[in-house]
Amino acid sequence: MNGIAGVFSSWGQCLLLCLWLVLPVQAQEMSQQLLLAVSQGREQMTSDLLAQGADPNAVNRSGRPLLVLAAVKGNRRTLRELLASGAEVDAVDKGGNTALMEAAAYGHRSIVDDLLLAGADPKLKNQAGLNALQRAELAGRTQLVERLKGVTGDGDE
Repeated sequence: MNGIAGVFSSWGQCLLLCLWLVLPVQAQEMSQQLLLAVSQGREQMTSDLLAQGADPNAVNRSGRPLLVLAAVKGNRRTLRELLASGAEVDAVDKGGNTALMEAAAYGHRSIVDDLLLAGADPKLKNQAGLNALQRAELAGRTQLVERLKGVTGDGDE
């Protein structure tokens, strides 16, 4: 019994060790693939990778979270999938910009609405001291300015 049990025990330990070493590499590869899919607007690939467990909070080499990338691109389906998969709604890039700030600056009204529904904080400020409303004002996004004034008060922050 010791011979066969010992072989299976050793083999099982080897298998666990191999999985322990391989899984982080696979997770890192999936995150890289997900970054590529989101940045290229490949919605089905994004959906498939998230379903396989890719990290919805991954960041690119420039420190931009996936949710911020989706907001910049105006890709509503991807943004919703990321949120549903657990992406942090107020994740910030290296400049302190959130997805809401970027969507406001780029004029993506439906993305702004989705982020607000998901609980994004419109009062957060980036490193330049600007919030989503101020970013929309600077970019001349009149409709979004009115929308954001409705959730932040009067915009005099």
